[in-house]
Amino acid sequence: MTGISFGSDNHAGVHPDVLAAVVEANSGTVPAYGDDAVTTEAKRLLRGHFGDSAEAFVVFNGTGANVVGLQSMVRSFESVICADSAHINVDECGAPEKLLGAKLVDVPAPGGKLTVEAVDAARWGVGDPHHVQAKVVSITQSTECGTVYSLEEIRALADYAHERGMLLHLDGARIANAAVSLGVDLGDLGAAAGVDVLSFGATKNGAMGAEAVVVLRPELAGSMEFLRKQSMQLASKMRFMSAQVVALLTDDLWRRNAANANAMAARLASALEDAPGVTITDPVQANAVFAIIDRRATEVLRTEFPFEVWREDTGQVRWMTSWATQASDVDAFAARIREVTGDHA
Repeated sequence: MTGISFGSDNHAGVHPDVLAAVVEANSGTVPAYGDDAVTTEAKRLLRGHFGDSAEAFVVFNGTGANVVGLQSMVRSFESVICADSAHINVDECGAPEKLLGAKLVDVPAPGGKLTVEAVDAARWGVGDPHHVQAKVVSITQSTECGTVYSLEEIRALADYAHERGMLLHLDGARIANAAVSLGVDLGDLGAAAGVDVLSFGATKNGAMGAEAVVVLRPELAGSMEFLRKQSMQLASKMRFMSAQVVALLTDDLWRRNAANANAMAARLASALEDAPGVTITDPVQANAVFAIIDRRATEVLRTEFPFEVWREDTGQVRWMTSWATQASDVDAFAARIREVTGDHA
């Protein structure tokens, strides 16, 4: 393979400003387990976006953030309703169900987005001891299909959940990309939209490896310190993880990184709009392009540019861009796609 990877935004390196922040944090001795000034600053910056009542807990990775966050929301006889394509459902090796001891109820979600109607159809057996009790609605922003919930769509799901004594969880692995797509601040996707707990994704946005659980409903925060430790997500040298969050939230680096990733995906989609043998299957609203191309073309292209085959049954592929993707990378990739798919059209 010789070309730049379009396999995942996880394939990108660490932004230089993030690396510099980690190096700067590597000075002297400081208290462990988050009792340090860098972690205090990370929490302050997250509260600046998500509100003074927000409680933030830095963790190692996205799966950890989802599991720890959901643990504060659901009991073992309750369930989490999510999209069938949700990361918690298909890409976390059963970790949520194993560690929560609760059931995930996955429902069809075209374009990766839950609707009130879909959630309502999955919520039944209320009060019946023979059935799990629906407690949490979990959405991903931006979705696994590269689409973005509008603020109105999130609010509708939140209102539905809250009116029925349920809670709304947001997997924000790519929350920065969604905020940029909508032209809003990170906090507009939190309590302002009715979200109760969310994960703030840093790794896909240019960090080395750090995420945060942000609890927006104060009564859910009391157990988080214990849940994080019990879930093996409490870092001893937390300053190095928190430094990454601080770097991304300083001078809007998070926004600049996400804006580049989104712009490069839009550029790729535009370049392939009329390409023979290429069918773009989902709206390109964040930093992912989903398309169907001939399997023979896929085999050729993947020897040069790594990317994911999303669905083997249909030949659907996923092309991801990142903070580090350059226009020249996109143009070279698009030109090669047009050449190879044209040969197999």
